[in-house]
Amino acid sequence: MGFLIYKFRRRHLSIYEVIECFLRSNNELAPIRYSYSDIKKMTRGFREKLGEGGYGHVYKGKLRSGNDVAVKMLKKTGGNAQDFMNEIATIGRIHHINVVKLVGYCAHGSKRALVFDFMSNGSLDKYLFNQEKMDSLDWDRKFDIAVGVARGIEYLHRGCDIQILHFDIKPHNMLLDDNFIPKVSDFGLAKYFSKEKNSVTLTAARGTIGYVAPELINRGIGTISYKADVYSFGMMLMDIVGLKRDLAGNNDSSSKYFPYWIYDHINQGKDYTEIGCVDENDAAREVGRKMTIVALWCIQMNPNDRPSMNEVLKMLEGDVERLLIPEFPSQSTQIVGNVDQTGTTCSSDYVSFPHLDDSFPSVEIITVQE
Repeated sequence: MGFLIYKFRRRHLSIYEVIECFLRSNNELAPIRYSYSDIKKMTRGFREKLGEGGYGHVYKGKLRSGNDVAVKMLKKTGGNAQDFMNEIATIGRIHHINVVKLVGYCAHGSKRALVFDFMSNGSLDKYLFNQEKMDSLDWDRKFDIAVGVARGIEYLHRGCDIQILHFDIKPHNMLLDDNFIPKVSDFGLAKYFSKEKNSVTLTAARGTIGYVAPELINRGIGTISYKADVYSFGMMLMDIVGLKRDLAGNNDSSSKYFPYWIYDHINQGKDYTEIGCVDENDAAREVGRKMTIVALWCIQMNPNDRPSMNEVLKMLEGDVERLLIPEFPSQSTQIVGNVDQTGTTCSSDYVSFPHLDDSFPSVEIITVQE
């Protein structure tokens, strides 16, 4: 028993040593290192909880300067040490209006925390999946949010000294400030590479079911690159327009690969206002139509058929009349699987299906049953 306790303690000490070594060797970090005592003071003993997830809990805090912050306390598990270092290594050295700012962090034994600027309007999913809050966002604001997120992702891909692939783009990870300016957040699954690399190698799938790119599940579809983030952004655009809610309510189409369901509706003569619930004025319908077309390009099955985020921005900011609907994907590339009631994929094929709630966390390894 004593030997087992010794091994357990050594294993955990080695995790802490890895983190400490990383923090000591990384001289490019701008965020402040706080003690655990500092964290308790700024959160007033973790009094006000803002939310929780598979990573841990988020609390509201206040710095001595008076600025409000959000403090993410990570769970006491060894598995999130890499996620912790990922977040610090990525957002700890970059600054962009559409990327959340990391104010500081805490690494004290098993206590690990990340301190961010406080976003008063919370995360985007709170608006997209709540009808009352959804109604509070007009189409101009939805469009501005979509463009802001696209700029943030494009900066990660090409605006930094390194190429940062997020691998978990979804509404839950888009935070909104006082003016509803979106900030890309949660870099726990992110990886960074040389900007010259056009493809990357991963040992495991990364992302959240419903947003993860198909090539991350089935490597036969194509190489893994920044196009995986483009796919996830396209699925999020579908959320913003409201398309996935329609599919969720259509029981006959629940197992159909999502883009084919949209093409079926278009082929039936339905326009974008019927597909995306855009029932307002002409300007609103134009915005809905533009985001729908861009989303269709982003979620192409073949990564080579998807635009870059720079091209996505050009399409979003350009004239909708100049946008072409991508061709219906070849039947030979159609991948159909069966989705069970829990929302997990039950075949070796890939299915992109409607929004799932917070009970389905981000994953690093997705097991697909044969």
